[in-house]
Amino acid sequence: MGIINKLFGKTKESNEMSNVKVVVVYYSMGGTNYQLSKWAEEGATELGAEVRVLKVPELAPQEVIDENEGWKAHVEATKDVPEVTLDDLEWADAIIFSVPTRFGNMPAQMKQFLDTTGGLWFNGKLVNKVVSAMASAQNPHGGQEATILNLYTTMHHWGALIASPGYTDPVQFTSGGNPYGVSVTVGQDGKMVEDVHEAVKHQARRTVTVAEWVKKGNQ
Repeated sequence: MGIINKLFGKTKESNEMSNVKVVVVYYSMGGTNYQLSKWAEEGATELGAEVRVLKVPELAPQEVIDENEGWKAHVEATKDVPEVTLDDLEWADAIIFSVPTRFGNMPAQMKQFLDTTGGLWFNGKLVNKVVSAMASAQNPHGGQEATILNLYTTMHHWGALIASPGYTDPVQFTSGGNPYGVSVTVGQDGKMVEDVHEAVKHQARRTVTVAEWVKKGNQ
């Protein structure tokens, strides 16, 4: 394990308390990306970060949601999860995104929210935010990597700092080996094909660690 860690530049993660503030922003229809977000919260909290798990506003009409039992059930199950606001982004030191793939890109719900960040961008409020992203799709090559990279394009415009997991921990290989961010395949039964729990936690811890470095460097 030590050789692998050296080879892949494993990040040294500490259990010491962190003063990093993290927002995990997600969109989910069936619950996959909500679960990824909760695992990210778990990993970030392990390093003492203050974490908010928040959803983007739903754009689909209620009658459309009601026609899909799984979608309807998930919306009901997460009705108490707060919606993300621009104030949350300004508050955060680090932002982790979790989204399903839509034709190799992010869902309209996430894009619509990001399109409202122009004021923060104009005033430099998003500069040096540490960001990372995760994605899901129904096929192993269904656009997860493209989705994450397309989301990162917006982050470059923000002037944010991307903390991708790369191959900083061997756990990446057990989850499919996506260096841009954890991605997962969802089967027809709605269950995740790959075991990404620990990979998500590692990505969250790495994001917190990088954000802490940035905060200390600015002090």
